[in-house]
Amino acid sequence: MKLDLNTKNDNHDIQNLIISKIRNLINHKNLEPGDKLPSERVLSEKFGVSRRHVREAIQKLELYELVESIPQSGTFVANIGQTALNGIINDILRLRRHDFKSLVETRILLELRMVELAAKRRTEEDLKAIETTFDAYKAKVVNREDALQEDLLFHLAIARASGNTTMNALLLQITPNIINVFETNRVCKFDDNILELQKHQAIFEAIAKRDSAMAIESMETHFDRLMEFCNRFENQVIND
Repeated sequence: MKLDLNTKNDNHDIQNLIISKIRNLINHKNLEPGDKLPSERVLSEKFGVSRRHVREAIQKLELYELVESIPQSGTFVANIGQTALNGIINDILRLRRHDFKSLVETRILLELRMVELAAKRRTEEDLKAIETTFDAYKAKVVNREDALQEDLLFHLAIARASGNTTMNALLLQITPNIINVFETNRVCKFDDNILELQKHQAIFEAIAKRDSAMAIESMETHFDRLMEFCNRFENQVIND
């Protein structure tokens, strides 16, 4: 089966072009931490791009805490030296556009640690929340319906139960990109979903029993199909 690559235009190249121009502007103007950048309108006219593209590029810089936007005031250079700022921006510009495998590997590392912590730290309230998402997932699978969103909510409930807000935030950042690729390219089979349901149940039961070792093992088994899909996707990208 040939995988259909996601063709949605995510403005990656335009964002990078604008980011590089903003970097050059900061360097040329010798802007210091706390200095204000020109407005979106001015940058849009100066760079010859839409204000929406400028806004998206600035939001990306905000994500890396290189600038700070203050409502009704403007966008300001963050409290970071120019050398460090240039280095971080260069790294941002070098990031691959479709590095799906890296996203998946990062998600797996995060979730293996989070499921371990969830088994150790979960409260009864956490367990109830995980059970609720599991029941919703189970209902969709039994009815032969798409359960991708319910699967996501199950994993997010486990992330919250881990008690680590930083890892939870990282998972929230990377998961939508993974879901987008997976949803676009996957072909669901009912038998596969029944098997995945059993894996979800094993994860839930391990957390309920506070068995962290079993929780990790069950999560690793659950991710086997994701890694298989990831490898097929990466091979298709290389071949194309």
